[in-house]
Amino acid sequence: MRQKFGRWFIPVAGGLAFIYLLVPITYIFVFSFNDAGRTNLEWRGFTLENWKNPCGAPNVCESLVNSLQIGLVATIFATVLGTCVALGLVRYKFKFRNTADLLIILPLATPEVVLGASLLAQFLNLGWELGFSTIVISHVIFCMSFVVVTVRARVSSLDPRLEEAASDLYASPFLTFWKVTFPLLLPGIVAAALLSFAMSFDDFIITNFNSGNFSTFPKFIYVSATRGIPAQANVIGSAMFILALVVVVTSQVIAYRRRKALAAR
Repeated sequence: MRQKFGRWFIPVAGGLAFIYLLVPITYIFVFSFNDAGRTNLEWRGFTLENWKNPCGAPNVCESLVNSLQIGLVATIFATVLGTCVALGLVRYKFKFRNTADLLIILPLATPEVVLGASLLAQFLNLGWELGFSTIVISHVIFCMSFVVVTVRARVSSLDPRLEEAASDLYASPFLTFWKVTFPLLLPGIVAAALLSFAMSFDDFIITNFNSGNFSTFPKFIYVSATRGIPAQANVIGSAMFILALVVVVTSQVIAYRRRKALAAR
């Protein structure tokens, strides 16, 4: 009985957890086809009009474009700065290195409410107008920590003998980095960039503190939640989920084919 219970418990528990995670996503996808009127709280019938016109709700596409722009800009800055910091922390020994480690972890450990309120106070003291620039700065601060942690793990796993071999073959430091180090770091950098973009696009608390009248997609969803999120927002959410799923599946298939090709060699 114990063996049977143990053999079935993990698959059943895992399946229930998986279903629990998919319930909200299923709700979003189903209600993207709802023939909603002023509210999207009750099922009123099936329609494809929402998918044909995803910008039908006021300001939904405008807020989506704003979030995409902020996510791209914040991801670029956070990825470049975070990669440089990760390389510096792993490859070089300097004074106050442990302090730098602590400062990198602080944005991850600090509650978003505290971080958002603190950034708001700084912007107001500096006299900055809240908007696109303040949101980007705020997102770079907490996204950079995720980039550092991700890329640092990749840097720590590199074999230094490969770079030493390039130097023995008279490669300059820049050429060694570009031809050897950077290609090895690229998977970690891409993973960090994707994580950074996801965190930036999804953020609401810090954005709400430092955005002023500037609207983003999470803010639009929050404001619309009281009267039922528009079906067009569900369409955009479903489309982004499908796109992310396609990217993940494609990357896994490519990685599997590469491993298979290497094993065949």
